Amino acid sequence: MSTNTFGPSALATPANAITLVRILVLPLLVVLILDDGAEWPALGLWVVLAGSDCVDGWLARRQGITRSGAFLDPLADKFLVLGAMAALVAKGAMWWLPVALIAVREVALSAYRSYVGRRGVSVPARFQAKVKTWLQAIAVGLAIAPVAGDGYHALAVGVLWVAVALTIVTGVQYLWDGRRVIAALGRVEGHSAL
Repeated sequence: MSTNTFGPSALATPANAITLVRILVLPLLVVLILDDGAEWPALGLWVVLAGSDCVDGWLARRQGITRSGAFLDPLADKFLVLGAMAALVAKGAMWWLPVALIAVREVALSAYRSYVGRRGVSVPARFQAKVKTWLQAIAVGLAIAPVAGDGYHALAVGVLWVAVALTIVTGVQYLWDGRRVIAALGRVEGHSAL
């Protein structure tokens, strides 16, 4: 049940504070990932950071969703995933190609969201986009975990490539949905001008 403690224009909210902490802790996560002896602490921190996304979402729904939170939360997700993946590539624990594909999609979609947002168009994320975010988080967690074995490695690589596929599919869906919303707004504006 929502109590709507905060209005849509609020900045200083508990949900936004959690989102900001998630972004600020990223450098520590990167250092832990790159430290060969700190795989378990890195994995623990990753689980906390990925899981805290649910907490800030729950708080936002309970206390009032804000425009700043709607912008910052997905941005924090992207920073965390791409920062962790870049560190894993630097460490040699992930191949650069799937990470590059994910990065290109995330950067392009962030630019697109910003572009259409400045025109007053909001394109809500589909359920598949939330699944995509969780698959990316699971892929990072599997790559951080100091577990050996060919079967485990195949699982980690498989989850990463499924995350890449879903990342691309949801990117195309988002562009398609945005195009439809913009076209519908154009038709409405055209009729109102008559």
